Amino acid sequence: MKIRDWDSNLKIRLGGETAFNVIFWAFFPFMAIYFAGSFGKGWTGILLILSQTLSVFANLLGGYCADRFGRKRMMIIAATGQAVGYGVFALSASPWLALPFVSFLGFSFASFSGSLYWPASQAMVADVVDDADRAGVFAVFYTAANMAVVVGPLLGSLLYTDNPYLVLAAASVFCLALALFMSRRLHETMPKQLAEQHRARRDLPWYKAIAVQFRDYRVIATDRVFLLFVIAGILLSQTFMQLDLLFPVFLKETVSMTTLLHFQDWHWQVTGTQLFGVIVSENGLFVALFTVIVTKWMMKYRDRYVFIGGSILYAFGMVLFCQMSTFMGFTLAIAVFTLAELMSAGPQQAFVSRLAPEHIRGQYFAAASLRYTIGRTLAPLSIPISSWIGFTWTFCLLAAIAALSAVIYHLMFNQYEHQSESTLSSENRVTS
Repeated sequence: MKIRDWDSNLKIRLGGETAFNVIFWAFFPFMAIYFAGSFGKGWTGILLILSQTLSVFANLLGGYCADRFGRKRMMIIAATGQAVGYGVFALSASPWLALPFVSFLGFSFASFSGSLYWPASQAMVADVVDDADRAGVFAVFYTAANMAVVVGPLLGSLLYTDNPYLVLAAASVFCLALALFMSRRLHETMPKQLAEQHRARRDLPWYKAIAVQFRDYRVIATDRVFLLFVIAGILLSQTFMQLDLLFPVFLKETVSMTTLLHFQDWHWQVTGTQLFGVIVSENGLFVALFTVIVTKWMMKYRDRYVFIGGSILYAFGMVLFCQMSTFMGFTLAIAVFTLAELMSAGPQQAFVSRLAPEHIRGQYFAAASLRYTIGRTLAPLSIPISSWIGFTWTFCLLAAIAALSAVIYHLMFNQYEHQSESTLSSENRVTS
């Protein structure tokens, strides 16, 4: 499906979200370093866990609200909330105030709002794109986001270190502008049948509406295939979440200076922090160049082999990364890491689309995003753990967790194939 054939909503989102992601990635990779410098590694891990715990609830709430109030309304509310959060962060990080804890509160509120945004935006894709084309559409969004990862960290290494509040202020202004633009140009995509169901519930007391919400999520939890999918995703996220958590701290503390390029007596050397910006940009460049190619390549194989293969490559990439000390070595490690990332980007989103019933599609996507929100809640533990057992053992522990996710994916597909065979047998009996 070509971009010119997309629904206008998706074209607007593609442009707006890509521009915002450039600004976002100019500061986000350096957050672990910023908070570790302000609070220490131990407190940074604890505070980031608390922040992401709020995001877990925001994801559940965001999925329900996307199905209750509509995709468009929730995306506008969430973008406005991000504008407020980043605005508070910018003011408190300015040299006139310098209040790290208030900065953390602003960051947490922006993260909470972002978690409200994504269930609605992903459900919108599922609303307007046929099942056969969804993996390709998700892959294009993923590629666009990672084009921003190429540019953002390089800008951040130049601008954020000296003027963090200016970058954060730009993020706040852009989120507000995006919210206003979406309010004027987006149209609602929620299926009419789902809208009518929620209109019928409009007179319910608030506590009964909440009971209905949790009943719907309980139904999702009873879907054993989906539950195993989420559990495996949470474990696997402990590896790729480290790109902006453990990786920057590791590079800052273990790489004093390294050479990027040299020619005869000329050497271009960077610090560990600057090397991190380059490594993240390399990751984004690889994703931008190869997402569509790898997604098409993976479509030739069964999802079982794609998911399990991605987990094994993540494990190998983690072990490789902690053994490197040069720019070329880290480039090799991040290439393996990125291939694992690309193998599952589009196929996993398409897999959720196949599992999700239309009437609770938003909640399925919200529950699926728990892979990232719960994963990000647990992932900061790697920072204090590294101070207890060292970086090498921490990376090896993360590799073992990735290998465990491969085992769970194997169990999940066994269950999925068993259910599919049972359903097909039942349909054949009814037909006969």
